[in-house]
Amino acid sequence: MVFTSSFSSSIDLKQIRLEIRSLQADLVAWRREIHQRPELGFKEQITADFISKKLAEWNIEHETEIAKTGIVATITGDHPGKVLAIRADMDALPIQEENEVAYRSLHDGKMHACGHDGHVAIALGTAYYLNRHRQYFSGIVKFIFQPAEEGPGGAKPMIEAGVLKNPDVDAIIGLHLWNNLPLGQVGVRSGALMAAVECFRCKILGKGGHGAMPHQTKDAIVIGSQVVNALQTIVARNVNPLDAAVVTVGEFHAGTALNVIADTAQMSGTVRYFNPKLEAFIGERIENTIAGVCQSHGAKYKLDYWQLYPPVINNSRITELVRSVAVDVVETPIGVVPECQTMGGEDMSFFLNKVPGCYFFLGAANPDKGLAYPHHHPRFDFDETALSMGVEIFVRCVEQFN
Repeated sequence: MVFTSSFSSSIDLKQIRLEIRSLQADLVAWRREIHQRPELGFKEQITADFISKKLAEWNIEHETEIAKTGIVATITGDHPGKVLAIRADMDALPIQEENEVAYRSLHDGKMHACGHDGHVAIALGTAYYLNRHRQYFSGIVKFIFQPAEEGPGGAKPMIEAGVLKNPDVDAIIGLHLWNNLPLGQVGVRSGALMAAVECFRCKILGKGGHGAMPHQTKDAIVIGSQVVNALQTIVARNVNPLDAAVVTVGEFHAGTALNVIADTAQMSGTVRYFNPKLEAFIGERIENTIAGVCQSHGAKYKLDYWQLYPPVINNSRITELVRSVAVDVVETPIGVVPECQTMGGEDMSFFLNKVPGCYFFLGAANPDKGLAYPHHHPRFDFDETALSMGVEIFVRCVEQFN
């Protein structure tokens, strides 16, 4: 594979050690190899085989087929100490890639449109470097290559399979390449970084009829529309204004003809919040609201409500470690963005609920190169200079953890 340098002249890379900088071509090649063969959640067999082959080539101890396709590798330093885990997700999305690049997806309808290919490359680069420099760190580093972050979620089954045990993990870190930040910036904060993700589907059961005789019906469209409007009051009038939250109805389907009053209406949506104390509360208010509106019209409803991921909550001590390392690596006046948050969700939250840790954003956008499309866009791509930056940050965190 031909390597075309993606180093930006505006980014000072002197703080990245020479040996890691020399890995850049390999990091890019690994990332592009994975990018060309994207796989959906729990089906990442090609990706897992690629990771396992590299680890075996470097004589790094690892286990495969954890939670179907997950991998855990361990590297022990020359000095006794604690156990730090590094997590990298590896699944792709059901998106048709529109990028005209040599490394575009070879799998029709599937694409690495969120940077997980880069996450794997960074974790591999970190493992490669640490394996060659065990004398410079203490304790054990456990690499968790996780399937299915995009859904239905691979973190929880990996935890249930015991990846945080034997040896017990003391702390965990992870990163997300982030096109909402420019290359050379790191978003890291203590506390809530990403939101909880909850979902619902509701079917309004009314009574259909002739469009000219509404008195004989229970109009599911009217009832459903009132439900949509009423749901907006949950955040506006039930959640503390200092606690950010979102209730979004993303789908609404009803009706079959212009002169027929619909007997059913179906809607679905998502709930987001940062404060863990809101767990269960918003879901209860949603059901109470739907029940009240339906009762006032003499209609019934069916509601399915479930939680995908809890909020991503960073530990203050591990966050300070990542922040102090990032400041030294990016070394620019606005290199570290301390209050970077998003209502997006991540199942890294399950790991952080079990052990203290920090999840952070590594800026990877470069508009000058056309690399600024948002995540989950069919033309998403990122500046690969971020790969060596990610390795340097991870390595320094390992070296300074104990």
